[in-house]
Amino acid sequence: MHALIVDDSATMRMILKAYLLRLGFTVTEAVNGRDALVKLRAMGKADVVLVDWNMPEMDGLDFVKAVRAEIAYDALPLMMVTTNSEREHVECALEAGANEYIMKPFTGAMIREKLEILGFVAA
Repeated sequence: MHALIVDDSATMRMILKAYLLRLGFTVTEAVNGRDALVKLRAMGKADVVLVDWNMPEMDGLDFVKAVRAEIAYDALPLMMVTTNSEREHVECALEAGANEYIMKPFTGAMIREKLEILGFVAA
């Protein structure tokens, strides 16, 4: 299983990567949405993307919209991982095409639970 982590914070990428590696994922990292689109296209296949909302150059919401605009990525699970906790943000992300939404701060158990919902980790 291959995950793409998209976050401008090196610390947040490191935390998410550690959780995902423990769950058996290989991980590619990107620093913003624009970087993530380049890496996603170069990867060949990603199984899931965990994407922050607030980033420079291209934010997470624009990344989700860009991914959903490409037929090749219709089935790619996208999880927003963000500090935006308002209901409007959640609704906006889901309407744009995110499959799941998790708010920072989070725990490894919370990440695991969301991945279980997406069908990646046995309960």
